[in-house]
Amino acid sequence: MKLDPARFAVRRDLADVALADRVFAPHYAKALMAAAIADDVAILDAGKPDAGRIAVLEKGDVFRVLEITDDYAWGQAGEAGAVGFVDRHALAATAE
Repeated sequence: MKLDPARFAVRRDLADVALADRVFAPHYAKALMAAAIADDVAILDAGKPDAGRIAVLEKGDVFRVLEITDDYAWGQAGEAGAVGFVDRHALAATAE
């Protein structure tokens, strides 16, 4: 089944383990819950500074982190929000 990667945390190489019954991926990750620590935190379409902005998190909004690189976290806003990259320094871990 093909899922829309703009609304489901799925890429060719990685998918949310919650989607394992609907999509095959070489690797799955369990989301770590994080929250935006400021207003106007951009969700980007790529993990680089000049990437396009696809959505915004406000302070306290939940972001479900599935991958962390040097500067960015890839995941999904809430349970059914936008999927993309967020500056990892703009997030703080939360209790699940």
